[in-house]
Amino acid sequence: MFHRWSSSPQQDQESSELHAESKIKELKGAIGPLSGHGLVYCTDACLKRYLEARNWNVDKSKKMLGETLKWRSTYKPEEIRWQEVAMEGETGKLYRASFRDRQGRTVLILRPGMQNTTSMENQMRHFVYMLENALLDLPPGQEQMAWLIDFTGWSITNNVPLKSARETINILQNHYPERLAIAFLYNPPRVFEAFWKIVKYFLDSKTFQKVKFVYPKNKDSVELMKSYFDEENLPKELGGKSTMRYNHEEFSRLMVQDDLKCAAFWGPDEKLSNHIANGHSAAVFNETSPDVC
Repeated sequence: MFHRWSSSPQQDQESSELHAESKIKELKGAIGPLSGHGLVYCTDACLKRYLEARNWNVDKSKKMLGETLKWRSTYKPEEIRWQEVAMEGETGKLYRASFRDRQGRTVLILRPGMQNTTSMENQMRHFVYMLENALLDLPPGQEQMAWLIDFTGWSITNNVPLKSARETINILQNHYPERLAIAFLYNPPRVFEAFWKIVKYFLDSKTFQKVKFVYPKNKDSVELMKSYFDEENLPKELGGKSTMRYNHEEFSRLMVQDDLKCAAFWGPDEKLSNHIANGHSAAVFNETSPDVC
Protein backbone atom coordinates (compact mmCIF):
# COMPACT_ATOMS: atom_id res chain seq x y z
CA MET A 1 0.00 0.00 0.00
CA PHE A 2 1.26 3.44 -0.89
CA HIS A 3 1.12 6.24 1.66
CA ARG A 4 0.76 9.83 0.55
CA TRP A 5 3.72 11.86 1.73
CA SER A 6 2.80 14.97 3.66
CA SER A 7 5.08 17.72 4.89
CA SER A 8 5.25 18.86 8.48
CA PRO A 9 4.22 22.37 9.57
CA GLN A 10 7.91 23.15 10.08
CA GLN A 11 8.74 22.08 6.53
CA ASP A 12 5.86 24.13 5.19
CA GLN A 13 7.11 27.19 7.05
CA GLU A 14 10.66 26.69 5.83
CA SER A 15 9.43 26.29 2.27
CA SER A 16 7.33 29.45 2.60
CA GLU A 17 10.29 31.40 3.97
CA LEU A 18 12.55 30.23 1.15
CA HIS A 19 9.92 31.23 -1.39
CA ALA A 20 9.60 34.68 0.20
CA GLU A 21 13.38 35.17 0.24
CA SER A 22 13.58 34.19 -3.41
CA LYS A 23 10.82 36.62 -4.40
CA ILE A 24 12.36 39.45 -2.34
CA LYS A 25 15.69 38.89 -4.05
CA GLU A 26 13.97 38.90 -7.43
CA LEU A 27 12.14 42.14 -6.65
CA LYS A 28 15.39 43.75 -5.47
CA GLY A 29 16.97 42.93 -8.79
CA ALA A 30 13.97 44.25 -10.68
CA ILE A 31 13.90 47.68 -8.97
CA GLY A 32 17.66 48.15 -9.27
CA PRO A 33 19.95 50.39 -7.18
CA LEU A 34 18.38 52.83 -4.72
CA SER A 35 19.67 55.83 -2.84
CA GLY A 36 18.61 58.35 -0.19
CA HIS A 37 15.22 57.85 1.41
CA GLY A 38 14.36 55.17 -1.14
CA LEU A 39 17.19 53.02 0.20
CA VAL A 40 15.97 53.54 3.79
CA TYR A 41 12.39 52.74 2.79
CA CYS A 42 12.97 49.59 0.73
CA THR A 43 13.94 47.11 3.44
CA ASP A 44 13.36 43.39 2.95
CA ALA A 45 10.28 43.67 5.16
CA CYS A 46 8.98 46.48 2.96
CA LEU A 47 9.51 44.50 -0.24
CA LYS A 48 7.73 41.55 1.33
CA ARG A 49 4.66 43.71 2.08
CA TYR A 50 4.43 44.82 -1.55
CA LEU A 51 4.81 41.23 -2.73
CA GLU A 52 2.08 40.08 -0.35
CA ALA A 53 -0.18 42.88 -1.55
CA ARG A 54 0.22 41.66 -5.14
CA ASN A 55 0.07 37.92 -4.39
CA TRP A 56 3.83 37.50 -4.90
CA ASN A 57 3.73 38.68 -8.50
CA VAL A 58 7.08 40.44 -8.91
CA ASP A 59 6.08 42.56 -11.91
CA LYS A 60 2.92 43.85 -10.21
CA SER A 61 4.81 44.42 -6.96
CA LYS A 62 7.52 46.36 -8.79
CA LYS A 63 4.88 48.57 -10.41
CA MET A 64 3.14 49.20 -7.09
CA LEU A 65 6.40 49.96 -5.28
CA GLY A 66 7.55 52.25 -8.09
CA GLU A 67 4.34 54.26 -7.81
CA THR A 68 4.83 54.56 -4.05
CA LEU A 69 8.45 55.70 -4.41
CA LYS A 70 7.32 58.31 -6.92
CA TRP A 71 4.55 59.44 -4.55
CA ARG A 72 6.92 59.62 -1.59
CA SER A 73 9.47 61.62 -3.58
CA THR A 74 6.89 64.33 -4.27
CA TYR A 75 4.59 64.14 -1.23
CA LYS A 76 7.53 63.63 1.19
CA PRO A 77 5.48 62.07 4.01
CA GLU A 78 8.55 61.57 6.20
CA GLU A 79 9.13 65.34 6.19
CA ILE A 80 5.69 66.38 7.46
CA ARG A 81 6.01 67.79 10.97
CA TRP A 82 3.44 68.19 13.71
CA GLN A 83 3.52 71.98 13.61
CA GLU A 84 2.15 71.78 10.04
CA VAL A 85 -0.85 69.59 10.93
CA ALA A 86 -1.46 70.35 14.61
CA MET A 87 -4.60 72.37 13.86
CA GLU A 88 -6.14 69.29 12.23
CA GLY A 89 -5.64 67.37 15.45
CA GLU A 90 -7.20 69.86 17.87
CA THR A 91 -10.42 67.89 18.39
CA GLY A 92 -8.74 64.49 18.58
CA LYS A 93 -10.36 63.27 15.38
CA LEU A 94 -7.30 61.11 14.69
CA TYR A 95 -4.58 60.27 17.19
CA ARG A 96 -2.27 57.53 18.36
CA ALA A 97 -3.54 55.76 21.44
CA SER A 98 -1.33 55.43 24.52
CA PHE A 99 -2.04 51.68 24.58
CA ARG A 100 -1.34 48.86 22.15
CA ASP A 101 -3.45 45.89 21.13
CA ARG A 102 -2.86 42.42 22.55
CA GLN A 103 -0.18 41.74 19.92
CA GLY A 104 1.74 44.91 20.71
CA ARG A 105 0.61 46.83 17.65
CA THR A 106 0.26 50.59 17.50
CA VAL A 107 -3.38 51.72 17.73
CA LEU A 108 -4.84 54.69 15.88
CA ILE A 109 -8.17 56.07 17.08
CA LEU A 110 -10.30 57.78 14.45
CA ARG A 111 -13.34 59.87 15.40
CA PRO A 112 -15.02 61.09 12.20
CA GLY A 113 -17.67 62.91 14.22
CA MET A 114 -14.96 65.30 15.45
CA GLN A 115 -14.11 66.74 12.05
CA ASN A 116 -13.03 70.37 12.48
CA THR A 117 -11.67 71.54 9.11
CA THR A 118 -12.68 71.70 5.46
CA SER A 119 -9.41 71.47 3.52
CA MET A 120 -9.06 67.97 2.12
CA GLU A 121 -5.39 68.59 1.35
CA ASN A 122 -4.62 69.44 4.97
CA GLN A 123 -6.75 66.56 6.23
CA MET A 124 -4.79 64.11 4.06
CA ARG A 125 -1.45 65.49 5.23
CA HIS A 126 -2.60 65.02 8.82
CA PHE A 127 -3.72 61.47 8.00
CA VAL A 128 -0.39 60.64 6.34
CA TYR A 129 1.52 62.19 9.24
CA MET A 130 -0.32 59.97 11.72
CA LEU A 131 0.29 56.88 9.57
CA GLU A 132 4.01 57.60 9.49
CA ASN A 133 4.01 58.28 13.23
CA ALA A 134 2.15 55.05 13.99
CA LEU A 135 4.59 53.00 11.95
CA LEU A 136 7.59 54.66 13.56
CA ASP A 137 6.10 53.68 16.93
CA LEU A 138 5.87 49.97 16.08
CA PRO A 139 7.93 47.65 18.29
CA PRO A 140 10.70 45.53 16.68
CA GLY A 141 9.32 42.69 14.59
CA GLN A 142 5.84 44.19 14.28
CA GLU A 143 4.75 45.46 10.87
CA GLN A 144 1.09 46.41 11.29
CA MET A 145 -1.20 48.78 13.17
CA ALA A 146 -4.78 48.55 14.38
CA TRP A 147 -7.56 51.10 13.94
CA LEU A 148 -10.45 51.90 16.24
CA ILE A 149 -13.10 54.08 14.61
CA ASP A 150 -15.42 55.76 17.09
CA PHE A 151 -18.68 57.06 15.62
CA THR A 152 -19.66 59.13 18.67
CA GLY A 153 -21.02 62.46 17.40
CA TRP A 154 -21.17 61.32 13.77
CA SER A 155 -24.16 62.30 11.69
CA ILE A 156 -25.06 62.79 8.06
CA THR A 157 -24.40 66.53 8.45
CA ASN A 158 -20.73 66.08 9.40
CA ASN A 159 -20.16 63.06 7.19
CA VAL A 160 -16.75 62.62 5.57
CA PRO A 161 -17.02 63.65 1.89
CA LEU A 162 -16.89 60.70 -0.47
CA LYS A 163 -13.84 62.19 -2.21
CA SER A 164 -11.95 62.32 1.09
CA ALA A 165 -12.91 58.75 1.98
CA ARG A 166 -11.75 57.54 -1.42
CA GLU A 167 -8.40 59.34 -1.14
CA THR A 168 -7.88 57.96 2.38
CA ILE A 169 -8.41 54.44 1.08
CA ASN A 170 -6.21 55.09 -1.93
CA ILE A 171 -3.30 56.23 0.25
CA LEU A 172 -3.66 53.34 2.67
CA GLN A 173 -4.00 50.58 0.08
CA ASN A 174 -1.56 51.79 -2.54
CA HIS A 175 1.19 53.34 -0.45
CA TYR A 176 0.95 51.52 2.90
CA PRO A 177 0.18 47.95 1.80
CA GLU A 178 -0.18 45.30 4.50
CA ARG A 179 0.19 47.93 7.21
CA LEU A 180 -3.36 47.64 8.52
CA ALA A 181 -4.00 44.55 10.64
CA ILE A 182 -7.61 45.26 11.66
CA ALA A 183 -10.08 48.14 11.69
CA PHE A 184 -13.04 48.14 14.06
CA LEU A 185 -15.96 50.44 13.28
CA TYR A 186 -17.65 50.91 16.63
CA ASN A 187 -21.40 51.48 16.75
CA PRO A 188 -21.92 53.32 13.45
CA PRO A 189 -25.43 54.81 13.13
CA ARG A 190 -27.88 53.28 10.71
CA VAL A 191 -27.54 56.22 8.34
CA PHE A 192 -23.89 55.21 7.85
CA GLU A 193 -25.01 52.08 6.00
CA ALA A 194 -25.81 54.04 2.82
CA PHE A 195 -22.37 55.68 2.91
CA TRP A 196 -20.69 52.32 3.51
CA LYS A 197 -22.42 50.72 0.53
CA ILE A 198 -20.52 53.14 -1.70
CA VAL A 199 -17.21 53.24 0.18
CA LYS A 200 -16.76 49.46 0.35
CA TYR A 201 -16.38 49.29 -3.44
CA PHE A 202 -13.15 51.28 -3.13
CA LEU A 203 -11.66 48.59 -0.89
CA ASP A 204 -9.68 45.68 -2.25
CA SER A 205 -10.65 42.25 -0.95
CA LYS A 206 -7.81 42.04 1.58
CA THR A 207 -8.62 45.40 3.16
CA PHE A 208 -12.35 44.68 3.13
CA GLN A 209 -11.80 41.52 5.18
CA LYS A 210 -9.96 43.54 7.83
CA VAL A 211 -12.91 45.87 8.47
CA LYS A 212 -15.13 44.72 11.33
CA PHE A 213 -18.35 46.31 12.56
CA VAL A 214 -18.94 46.30 16.30
CA TYR A 215 -22.31 46.95 17.93
CA PRO A 216 -22.69 47.07 21.75
CA LYS A 217 -25.77 44.82 21.60
CA ASN A 218 -24.09 42.26 19.35
CA LYS A 219 -22.18 39.98 21.71
CA ASP A 220 -20.12 38.27 19.02
CA SER A 221 -18.83 41.53 17.56
CA VAL A 222 -17.99 42.88 21.02
CA GLU A 223 -16.14 39.70 21.93
CA LEU A 224 -14.18 39.86 18.69
CA MET A 225 -12.99 43.38 19.46
CA LYS A 226 -12.11 42.44 23.03
CA SER A 227 -10.00 39.57 21.70
CA TYR A 228 -7.77 42.26 20.20
CA PHE A 229 -7.83 44.78 23.06
CA ASP A 230 -7.64 44.80 26.83
CA GLU A 231 -10.94 46.14 28.14
CA GLU A 232 -9.08 48.20 30.76
CA ASN A 233 -7.35 50.16 27.99
CA LEU A 234 -10.33 50.80 25.75
CA PRO A 235 -12.07 54.18 26.23
CA LYS A 236 -15.63 54.01 27.53
CA GLU A 237 -16.84 55.40 24.18
CA LEU A 238 -15.52 52.20 22.63
CA GLY A 239 -17.05 49.85 25.17
CA GLY A 240 -14.05 49.75 27.50
CA LYS A 241 -13.34 50.92 31.03
CA SER A 242 -10.78 53.68 30.50
CA THR A 243 -11.88 57.23 31.33
CA MET A 244 -8.84 58.96 29.83
CA ARG A 245 -9.51 61.75 27.36
CA TYR A 246 -7.60 63.19 24.44
CA ASN A 247 -5.50 66.17 25.55
CA HIS A 248 -4.28 68.16 22.59
CA GLU A 249 -1.49 69.99 24.41
CA GLU A 250 -0.02 66.80 25.85
CA PHE A 251 -0.38 64.98 22.55
CA SER A 252 1.33 67.86 20.76
CA ARG A 253 4.31 67.64 23.10
CA LEU A 254 4.59 63.93 22.39
CA MET A 255 4.39 64.48 18.63
CA VAL A 256 7.18 67.06 18.67
CA GLN A 257 9.35 64.54 20.51
CA ASP A 258 8.44 61.96 17.90
CA ASP A 259 9.41 64.40 15.14
CA LEU A 260 12.94 64.23 16.51
CA LYS A 261 12.85 60.43 16.32
CA CYS A 262 11.55 60.65 12.76
CA ALA A 263 14.34 63.02 11.76
CA ALA A 264 16.92 60.71 13.33
CA PHE A 265 15.48 57.74 11.42
CA TRP A 266 15.34 59.38 8.00
CA GLY A 267 18.33 61.69 8.29
CA PRO A 268 19.02 65.44 8.73
CA ASP A 269 15.92 67.61 8.77
CA GLU A 270 16.54 71.28 8.08
CA LYS A 271 12.87 72.14 8.56
CA LEU A 272 12.79 70.64 12.06
CA SER A 273 16.13 72.21 13.00
CA ASN A 274 14.84 75.65 12.06
CA HIS A 275 11.68 75.06 14.07
CA ILE A 276 13.67 74.17 17.18
CA ALA A 277 16.10 77.04 16.67
CA ASN A 278 13.18 79.45 16.63
CA GLY A 279 12.25 78.32 20.15
CA HIS A 280 8.90 76.71 19.31
CA SER A 281 9.70 73.42 21.01
CA ALA A 282 12.13 74.31 23.76
CA ALA A 283 9.83 73.31 26.61
CA VAL A 284 9.24 69.85 25.24
CA PHE A 285 12.66 68.30 25.50
CA ASN A 286 12.90 68.43 29.28
CA GLU A 287 9.70 66.43 29.78
CA THR A 288 8.93 62.74 29.74
CA SER A 289 6.28 61.43 27.42
CA PRO A 290 2.85 61.81 29.06
CA ASP A 291 -0.24 59.71 28.70
CA VAL A 292 -2.12 61.32 25.86
CA CYS A 293 -5.49 59.70 25.70
